[in-house]
Amino acid sequence: MAGSPEPHNRSLPSVWTAGDAAANIQEALDALETYRKKDPNKVVVRFKAVGNAPIMKQNLYKITASNRFQAVIQFLRKELGWKAGEPLFTYINLAFAPAPDDTVSNLFKSFATEGHLIVNYSTTAAWG
Repeated sequence: MAGSPEPHNRSLPSVWTAGDAAANIQEALDALETYRKKDPNKVVVRFKAVGNAPIMKQNLYKITASNRFQAVIQFLRKELGWKAGEPLFTYINLAFAPAPDDTVSNLFKSFATEGHLIVNYSTTAAWG
């Protein structure tokens, strides 16, 4: 066909060779090992009530950065004296509900405000 580009006659190099596969596996194992290590650092979490949720007397806490957000939810339930069946909705910066398996460290790195991870809590769904 006139005007169509010429086909490339070059072959693509092989990406996976035996040596590369071993290096990639080792790199993946190293990454998993790094992920498994507990981060001993602490993150300042500020709890803010939304709607008719009770206001906490103390709202600043230091929480281990390697904890999952689920630990923050459990801690908040304990501080408020709420049982597992009672509704509790949590949000980061009045914007979104984090997944329980997100790490506090990742949330802090991505969404910290003035050195705090702001966790809003409510008894009813406030945002989607």
